[in-house]
Amino acid sequence: MLSNLASSLILHKRVSTTVAKAKALRKYVEPLLTKSKNDTTHSRRTVFAYLQNKESVKELFDDVSVKIANRPGGYTRILKTGYRLGDNAEMCVIELVDYNEDMLATTGTAAAGAKKTRRRGGKKKAEDTAAAEAKAPEATDAPAAESNEANEETNDAK
Repeated sequence: MLSNLASSLILHKRVSTTVAKAKALRKYVEPLLTKSKNDTTHSRRTVFAYLQNKESVKELFDDVSVKIANRPGGYTRILKTGYRLGDNAEMCVIELVDYNEDMLATTGTAAAGAKKTRRRGGKKKAEDTAAAEAKAPEATDAPAAESNEANEETNDAK
């Protein structure tokens, strides 16, 4: 079962299964992905002994190993999707990390956006409060001056 799941994961880059199977598959497939970084006859034969599928071995060594060459580990991601309708088993999607273009695009834009909206130090706030204090007395002085003039005019009229 794990051999078939691993072959499907390598060929399709994403498999929907239960959480228990996905966790077992992760332990099964990650050492194979690490072996694929080293393209020798021995590593190909070792991986083939686990997978028993020529197409998946070819895909693993030709395409997948190129994408994961710089990654030190953690080649798979498990995303929980809810519960299965029939028996209420917890379902998930296990996928190869470097092959989810949507998530790579959103993390790339989020990282760029995070740099643009970074909070600055308190210097800007101090300038804003100083400017607000400078404007505030002027605003309060003007009505006070008008009220003093009005009081003087009423006193003169009496």
